[in-house]
Amino acid sequence: QLVESGGGSVQAGGSLSVSCTDSRRTYSTYCMAWLRQAPGKEREGVAAIDSRGGTAYADSATGRFTISQDNAKNTLYLQMNSLKPEDTAMYYCAADYWVVYGRRLVVLEYNYWGQGTQVTVS
Repeated sequence: QLVESGGGSVQAGGSLSVSCTDSRRTYSTYCMAWLRQAPGKEREGVAAIDSRGGTAYADSATGRFTISQDNAKNTLYLQMNSLKPEDTAMYYCAADYWVVYGRRLVVLEYNYWGQGTQVTVS
């Protein structure tokens, strides 16, 4: 029920926005996150937002990426600016009801996943 969209290709220094729609859940009870996996690397947390709107960012994303959500549209967003080639990865949307506050960027905290959307920076 998590469906990502908006990935694509961009030159270094450019911007992209990805979104994730969940038609099933009640936003007020969820923590949602963006995670990514580059070829040959482990999946890693990028940004997360909890039901109160509190956010968490990986060091690599701080200052360049912004996570947000639109409760009325059941949609999660990730605005990515100043993109670098090392941001190239499959980006996944994930969600769960029970995520420990200090572990919002930990892959294992999430049981609901989208199929991913590719982001390529050249």
